[in-house]
Amino acid sequence: MSDAFDTAGNHRGVDTSIAAAEMAALTSNHLRHLVHKTLCEQGDHTVDEVCALAGYPRYSLQPRFTELRKKGLIRDTGQRRRNVSGANAIVWHAVFRDRKAVAA
Repeated sequence: MSDAFDTAGNHRGVDTSIAAAEMAALTSNHLRHLVHKTLCEQGDHTVDEVCALAGYPRYSLQPRFTELRKKGLIRDTGQRRRNVSGANAIVWHAVFRDRKAVAA
């Protein structure tokens, strides 16, 4: 299985590795959709804020932000807010596939 993010090919060519990559690709697709949908519906947020809204741990969702940014589906607003650790965090904005900003 492969999608626009090409995560299913992330394996070592061993049957167990191939199966794990396929499962991860399915999960990643769902989580990317969840992140994008949350930003579309709830407005601009940091990774930690989206995790809290969606009820998922940071380690599950943070990589999805990187993937969505690389595909141009989210963008950095230029704003920063403190995250759980006290560091400044990027506030993210959802973008449609045609690159038009989602109305907030």
